Amino acid sequence: MIEAPSFNRLAPSPRGVGAPPVVLSGLTKRFRGGVTAVDGLSFTVERGQVFGLLGPNGSGKTTTLRMLVGLIHPTAGSAHLFGERVAPGHPVLRRVGALIEGPAFVPHLTGRRNLEFFWRAGGQDLGKANLQAALEVAELGSAIDRRVGTYSKGMQQRLALAQALLNDPELLILDEPTAGLDPQEMREIRQLIRMMAERGSTVILSSHILAEVEQVCTHAAVIDGGRLVASGAVAELTAATSSVYVEVDNVDRAIAVLKGLEGVVQIAHEAPGLALQLDGLKREAVVSALVSAEIGVETITSRHTLEDAFLHLLAEEPQ
Repeated sequence: MIEAPSFNRLAPSPRGVGAPPVVLSGLTKRFRGGVTAVDGLSFTVERGQVFGLLGPNGSGKTTTLRMLVGLIHPTAGSAHLFGERVAPGHPVLRRVGALIEGPAFVPHLTGRRNLEFFWRAGGQDLGKANLQAALEVAELGSAIDRRVGTYSKGMQQRLALAQALLNDPELLILDEPTAGLDPQEMREIRQLIRMMAERGSTVILSSHILAEVEQVCTHAAVIDGGRLVASGAVAELTAATSSVYVEVDNVDRAIAVLKGLEGVVQIAHEAPGLALQLDGLKREAVVSALVSAEIGVETITSRHTLEDAFLHLLAEEPQ
């Protein structure tokens, strides 16, 4: 079980004051061949937020994060960290910890040596690294002194997260941080994210696991085709959708009836019942239409989940 790491800098003065950790303004990236990966993306991440970046595969999430930390240059627009325009090697990046596009280590070095090598590569004194706290997070035991080439994917992911925490970051950027982890390890990573937020860090979490984002994120942005679809507090995004789950005695006939009902914008078969996205239609009207067609309605419940909101927002996005 992950316990609170003993970071060196318990009350860093920059936290809680000054410019927002992240401001994107019209951020755009076009690659050769005319492919636009990110298209005019603008949003702000405030201090203390756990901010989810959501979107289907190929939506531009990782490209956005790479521009945010200066790994690639935007074609247009800008990305600012703590009020500073991002550029490779900018001192502001020392206030950021990042895990983007999975772990990358020297396989013949041990986990410990990889962490030390990474820190020294930045020209910093090893004594200033929060190495012990990072090792507590990794929870690799004696494996920390084994060659990384012998690690499982999950072990490498945990070591990568420890690497991102070496500088006790004010902003932690995590791209699919639970990839390759088992359910218990995923739970512990979520606990760590909550803990980092509670102690004042801001976290950006990119994930395709919507339930994971809903559990840990306070705010989110949904992007599709590199464009912003919606952003705001997770509670506001989930409340904006009208979704119901209905169980009936004849699913096939119910689908046929509901397809002809104005105000039903989406129908998904989620055994044993149906998940419906409604637009201005009350659930009482759904029940009435089904009963009138002599279809027995066993249960009908309203629900507001991030998955419902996500699918609804993407369905509304112009193609």
